[in-house]
Amino acid sequence: MKLRGWCSTDVGLKRDHNEDSFLCCDDLGLYAVADGMGGHLGGERASRMAVEVLEAEMRARLPSASAEGEVAKALGEATRLASQAIYEMAQKSPDHAGMGTTLTGLCFHGQYLTVCHVGDSRAYLHRDGQTRQLTEDHSWIQEQVRAGLLAPGDAMASRFRNIITRSVGFEPVVAPDLLTLPVLAGDAYLICSDGLSNYLSPEEIGQVLSDQAGSEAGRALIAIANERGGDDNITSVVVQVANGGGSDR
Repeated sequence: MKLRGWCSTDVGLKRDHNEDSFLCCDDLGLYAVADGMGGHLGGERASRMAVEVLEAEMRARLPSASAEGEVAKALGEATRLASQAIYEMAQKSPDHAGMGTTLTGLCFHGQYLTVCHVGDSRAYLHRDGQTRQLTEDHSWIQEQVRAGLLAPGDAMASRFRNIITRSVGFEPVVAPDLLTLPVLAGDAYLICSDGLSNYLSPEEIGQVLSDQAGSEAGRALIAIANERGGDDNITSVVVQVANGGGSDR
């Protein structure tokens, strides 16, 4: 499989700083988005630490992750180490107290993909004209939907939609969701912060991924989110899969 990723980020229309971070490593087949929280200093630092630890740990672990399940194990351990590092920094520095971050990552290996997810950033798969969300938000709103107490259509309008129930770094230990699935040539994947997913449906995301290629798709998605309000930072990572040489992780 040949992989190509494109990353785009924007501060949005209402914020004066960007607390999102991203990772785009074609050579590793590793991609991620982190959306920080905890104020200007804390949120920005937490998201940056999350992607830095994820990349460093996976660079060290992937060469020996050949058996089934080892990539998922490596991603889970890298995420836990990121959470521990962020938590420990927050305990040492009053400026970083309470900081944490979402973290949603994709790691391609052979004919498979493993998703690692904490928080309410999202990963989507666009395949054969259909788009589906691969992750489930760790949020109070999603818990209400799952319990049947709130209709999915009402969740987008709720003033509680930004309350997340699991994050990297807010506590020393975190349990990420891990999912492994087969990859097909022609697939397109999107990882994004909630500054994008709050404004576009899966069908709209799929239309953009069908109509635009690579970096143009990411910029188009961000432009739509800004046109519809842009009240948060907006980050997208688009990954396209093709036949041929290149990264096979």
